[in-house]
Amino acid sequence: MAKNRIICTKNNVDYLSIRKAMVSGARTIEEIVEHTGVCTECEGCKSELEAILSSVCGCKKVSLETVVKAVRNGADTVEKVGEITGAGTGVDEETGEACGKCKGLIQNIIDLGR
Repeated sequence: MAKNRIICTKNNVDYLSIRKAMVSGARTIEEIVEHTGVCTECEGCKSELEAILSSVCGCKKVSLETVVKAVRNGADTVEKVGEITGAGTGVDEETGEACGKCKGLIQNIIDLGR
C-alpha cells in the first residue's frame, strides 16, 4: 500500500489527490492535470505519474490494465474483480487489517468500463 506523499513538488499535489482523481474517472495525464493541478514538469511528476496511473492495487500489485480486462471479461462487482485479480484483497502491513483502499477505484472502473 502506498503512503501519502507529495508527487508534484511544484504545485504541492500529493499521491492521495491523484488517486481521488482516478476514483472520479481520471485515467490520463491530461485528466489528472485537470483534476489535481499537477505540473507534469517536476521530477515527481516525471518519475511517478505514469506508474500511479497504471496501478490500481498497490498491496497486490495489480495494474489498471488487469482490472479493466477483468471487467471487460464479465467481472461486474468489486468482489468478482478481487477474486480474479486479487485487487482489493490486500492487508495493510502496518495494521494487519484488510486494506481495501483501491475498492473505490475498482468500482469506478466497473462503472465506466475503463
